[in-house]
Amino acid sequence: MAVPEEHSSPSLNASEVLGRFRPRLTLHTLTRGDGVFGLRPGGLFGPRGGNVTVAQIDWTYSAGDSLRWETPAQTSLMDQSAAATQSLFDAKGRQVVMRRNLHAEADALEAIQAAGMLPLPPDALQWRSEDIVTLQDPLWSLLLENNFGDFWADQVPQLQEQGWTIVVRPGFAHESVPVDAWRLIVSPESGAVLGKEVASRLQQGLQKVIGDFGEVGPGRAAWWLLTMGIEIEGQSFDLAPMLADLLRRDARWTDVQKIAAIDDISVISLRAPGGKRVDALAAPLKVIVSAMLDLLTDPRRKEGALRISAWDAGRLEDMCLRLGDSAAARSGVLTMENDIGLRALAQRLRAAGEPPPVIAPEGLGVTLRPYQLHGVAWLQYLREHNLAGILADDMGLGKTAQMLAHILIEHHAGRLDCPALVVLPTSLVFNWQAEAKRMAPALRVLALQGPEREDDFVRMADYDIVLTTYPLVWRDLDMLARQPFHLLILDEAQTVKNASARAASAVRRLQARHRICMTGTPMENHLGELWTQFNFLMPGFLGDATTFARLWRKPIEENGETLRAQLLAQRVRPFILRRRKENVAAELPAKTVAVKLLRLEGGQRDLYESVRVAADKQVRRALERKGFTGSHVTIMDALLKLRQVCCDPLLLKGEAARKNAPKNIERAKIEMLRDMLPSLVAEGRRVLVFSQFTEMLELIETELNALQLDWLSLTGKTPPAQRGEVVARFQSKSVPILLISLKAGGIGLNLTAADTVILVDPWWNPAVEEQAIARAHRIGQDQTVLVYKLIIEGSIEERIMELQERKSLLAEGVLGSDAELAPKFDAAELNALMAPLSAIIRAN
Repeated sequence: MAVPEEHSSPSLNASEVLGRFRPRLTLHTLTRGDGVFGLRPGGLFGPRGGNVTVAQIDWTYSAGDSLRWETPAQTSLMDQSAAATQSLFDAKGRQVVMRRNLHAEADALEAIQAAGMLPLPPDALQWRSEDIVTLQDPLWSLLLENNFGDFWADQVPQLQEQGWTIVVRPGFAHESVPVDAWRLIVSPESGAVLGKEVASRLQQGLQKVIGDFGEVGPGRAAWWLLTMGIEIEGQSFDLAPMLADLLRRDARWTDVQKIAAIDDISVISLRAPGGKRVDALAAPLKVIVSAMLDLLTDPRRKEGALRISAWDAGRLEDMCLRLGDSAAARSGVLTMENDIGLRALAQRLRAAGEPPPVIAPEGLGVTLRPYQLHGVAWLQYLREHNLAGILADDMGLGKTAQMLAHILIEHHAGRLDCPALVVLPTSLVFNWQAEAKRMAPALRVLALQGPEREDDFVRMADYDIVLTTYPLVWRDLDMLARQPFHLLILDEAQTVKNASARAASAVRRLQARHRICMTGTPMENHLGELWTQFNFLMPGFLGDATTFARLWRKPIEENGETLRAQLLAQRVRPFILRRRKENVAAELPAKTVAVKLLRLEGGQRDLYESVRVAADKQVRRALERKGFTGSHVTIMDALLKLRQVCCDPLLLKGEAARKNAPKNIERAKIEMLRDMLPSLVAEGRRVLVFSQFTEMLELIETELNALQLDWLSLTGKTPPAQRGEVVARFQSKSVPILLISLKAGGIGLNLTAADTVILVDPWWNPAVEEQAIARAHRIGQDQTVLVYKLIIEGSIEERIMELQERKSLLAEGVLGSDAELAPKFDAAELNALMAPLSAIIRAN
């Protein structure tokens, strides 16, 4: 290895070369045997005893066979003092100046920090003696030792794809996913193994990586290079930087309506290198920008060809067709390197929308409707081509039936040689058991619940379907990870919308050939939730979280770029099957939604205003001290109190709050329910009463007892073993009223005995309310469903309804029909939420 001569200046005869850059990550778990007691608290890092895993990050450069240079990575994104060149001597003693790529170093450092690695303080490690310190600063680590398992499984493969060399020292304790092949690093002096370099990608799943399309060209190319060229006076120029410049200076080109309004034959002035102006027709530019907006505007993109992945095959094919493929090729606008197989890939992705038909499997105990058979065909197509997706039909359209039919087909075909694992909310376990028994009695079902489940782990392979819950999947991860699964299905997949949550982390580490998400609400609050699901389904499809936020979330959510939202929709829709009730279930009875506006009177009105004034002061003080982001808990607590006053003054917590609530205070919603419920029951209606406040349901129970009306209750306090009995009693129509909390009963339940739904209080998320309504308005319902929303006029509840409408429009724009929206509210909307009751009413 050539060594740097740092103190000598390059001679005049020295030759200069561009070094080939490759970053290296070395992982080492230190123990007491290495002389380390633990990690001192410091900065972001808490104290850590026992094992302490650290990382060393090095930049390596090479040129030819003999020139090699290494240096530890700096801890800042760009070390301004770093020399751009390094003087070396080759094997023959000749001086060579190696030119470094400082921008590549900065990109690599940004990538490792995005993966969770942070520099340790210099004195963070507690050594038994200073004499035995063997590692040189800077050292890096994750905030928690337990995070290394996920880092190894999820981040290391992505770093490998970005060109990182991954080395582990002996004793590294977190190899949670096996490696196909290692390359040993051996000491030339002693022959001892110094470490192991990952020689190939980490294994993902049992056989193939999800999204592995098979042979796609020489060397199984996973990437293509797209060049968009334009010729000016006999000289070729790259069109990409000119389009990027156009997008920076003309905002029309990021808006769907504005770009459509540009006349196809109008002339657009582009800026070429050297100050030249190039006039081009708008039509082809509109096509290219509409297809490649994210690639053209990525601030991290280097000049040169655009890097196109296999997932981009569909949009590239569509772009070529819209441009006129032969004309574009003749004109030299588009050239592609290594494009063998690209068109075949595009056809396979496009065919996901129109899969070959299938027939219902023998032994299925339910007749599938045409749209449900199409859903089963779509699931079969994904399985055949090793793709993954989200079955996102409206609530109540029979997603469970379609999934059971899919599993039954796999069973009959002999492919279900290991079980299908279904991860679901606790409240749906009995529902899946009952539906499987009714629809697919040939399938053997095992539910992992209760303390006795420990005895069931060894028997999982004997069953066709294994059920577990989100609260248990991370607790049982060690046992579940040992069992290979044919299918891994997340029901109500929005439950794992937080990528860093334990359940989301656990399901990514399970072994499965095929993965599917089931949810009627693939995106509830923001686009990050959609990314989390695709990160589980097809890692890398939407990039890492940081890249996705930069290229998609911020431009769509904060900047309102509608063209980018449209492009994201085109990218994800082949892998999302979403049908709406009004389009595919014409036989479903109508649903009528009525908003009942109630006014606060007397003491309840005065209480609302006094709580609002106190909350406003509390929030303003928090905003001054911590800003909007840091005041989230304070703001939500203040708004919670206002919502509680709207529901019932007796919900207010705390001694001071109770003192402010007179004994005979008005209770607008309770009074409305006293009038409504006896009348509805007398008419023979079966009523679901939803509230997000369990205490509100308890207050309603008291009123129902006073009115001598029979009722049932389903909340988080209902033992899981009794939930099936509660649902069965209501479905038998023996009791007319079922009180349900949104959390316990808002998903998955079939409550078609109900023909009336009362939403006592609004929630920030419209999808949650739709889930609740869908308990009654679903396949199997034969009566018109009446929905009543109780809203306090002019209060915070009306502002919540406005926010619901905004979220619904943006979600529909991304998901369409066949995903972090803006947060619940922003700083400007906070003023409206906290406005005085009288002022809002006057404004209306």
